[in-house]
Order: sequence, then C-alpha cells, then structure tokens
Amino acid sequence: MRPANRRRPVRNLSPLLAVFVLVPFVVESVWVFWPAAQGLYLSLTRWDGLTPPEFVGLANFAELAGDPIFRGALGNTVLWLVLFGGLSVLGGFGMALLLRRDRRGVGLYRAALFTPVVFSLVVTALVWRVFYQPDGLADQVLTAVGLEHLSRPWLADPDTALYAVILPALWRQIGYVMVLYLAGLKAIDPALYEAAKVDGAGGWQRLRNVTLPQLRGVNAVVLSVIVIDSLRSFDIVWALTRGGPYHSSELLSTYMYSAAFQSLRLGYGSAIAVVIFALALVVILGYLVRAFREES
Repeated sequence: MRPANRRRPVRNLSPLLAVFVLVPFVVESVWVFWPAAQGLYLSLTRWDGLTPPEFVGLANFAELAGDPIFRGALGNTVLWLVLFGGLSVLGGFGMALLLRRDRRGVGLYRAALFTPVVFSLVVTALVWRVFYQPDGLADQVLTAVGLEHLSRPWLADPDTALYAVILPALWRQIGYVMVLYLAGLKAIDPALYEAAKVDGAGGWQRLRNVTLPQLRGVNAVVLSVIVIDSLRSFDIVWALTRGGPYHSSELLSTYMYSAAFQSLRLGYGSAIAVVIFALALVVILGYLVRAFREES
C-alpha cells in the first residue's frame, strides 16, 4: 500500500518579510496607483478644478482625435523620442566605449561629461538661452567659420525651435546614458574578449558578438529611462519656448500642462496624460517582449 499523502506543513510568513513586502506596496499604492487611477477617472470627466467633475465618458479622447494642436504635439513627441532617444544612446554608448579603460586623466573626462546631469533642467535651459540669443555663442561660432548667413533666431523660428531645444536636452542626457553603459561594460567578463581574440575576432566582431549581447539588461534600463524622460520632458521646453512659436515645439507634456493648468481643463489634460502613459507602456513592453523572445 502507498503511504497516505501527508500535508506539507504551512510555513508562517515572517513578519520581517511581510513588512518588506507590504510597506513598499502601501507606498506605491498611495503615491503611484491611486493617483494613476484618479487620473484615469478624471480623463473621463469635464472638470475645471472648482466645480464637481462631470462624467462625459470618452468625449475628451474624441476631442483629442480632432485637435490639430494635439496631433502636432504628438508628432513632435514622437520626433523628440526618436532624435533625443537615438542620439542619447549613440552618444552615451560611444563615450562609454572610449572611456571604459582606466587610463590617466580618463576620470576627468568622465566627470566633465557627467557634470551637466547635476544641473537642473531649468538651469540648463537658462544657460542655453544665452547661447541662442542674437549675437550669442551659436551665432558667433557660425560667423567665425564663415557661415554667418545661417544665423537666425533659433528659438523664435518655427523651423528650428524644436531642434534647438533637443540639443541642450542631449547635452544633459548623454552623460547619464554613458554612466549606465560604463557600469554594464565593467560587468562583462574579460575572458570573453580573450576567447574572441583567440578565435580571430576583430574589434567590430567583438563589439557585435560579445559586447552588445552582454548589454541586453543595460539596454532595457536605458530604453526605459530614455522613453520616460522623453515623454515627460517639460522643464527645458517650457523654460526655452513654452511650446512655441505657434506650437512648433509643443510636446504632449507641455500641452497637457497648458490645457490643465492654464485653460483649467483638467479632464482634458488628464486625457493627454493617459495618452502619454499608453505611449510609454507600448514602447517599453514592446521591447521587453521582443527581448524575452530572443532569450527563449
């Protein structure tokens, strides 16, 4: 006869473990989940912040679909995500490759590239506003190299305002991405490179077949940081152009702020916030699903 199945003793949950699990959950619920749920509810209402919210269903999202300013801000946000994100990754990864070896003076270069990260975005915007002003550093450099005919009011020209704002944002972001990639490069086992050299792999082959596969985890972190920073970029745009001129540098974040707190359409602004959250979720989850499929 088979012995009767004995029930496994139920292990009591450690109070210390419960505290470590419950405390972060409570904090996240108060500071993240509850405000997010409130924002989702407000996106379905018409509210001016004074009178009680009026439930209108999907009317705000239907209005967004026909709003030309929203469509322009959406296009600018996608362009910002591509340019700001792509150039930040390329610049940060390139600097990390150049400065990964410990040589004399390399710490000074790393500190110089990381220093802009310490500055607030508002301070960064004020510094670059001086560069972009008439007869500022940007115009002086163009004049010095014989390209004075290219000088223009960079922040007041609808054709250049968005790109003029992206540049100082990149100046600040590249150093941060560089530090993330430096940490990932330091964690790669040098034996992998030695084995690749023994097999006759050149520098490009080692980069493609050793370095990049070992940085998948770092790439996920960098992508998340870039997407979140791109979609919530507000300070530097608002300080330099306030979304102008003629909404040429308007992003979803700046349009959300102006709709909610200047026009007092908090329900409409909450609908824009929901769109921002959906964009971030789609991009990040899409990358993570693809990464998991490649690993499996």
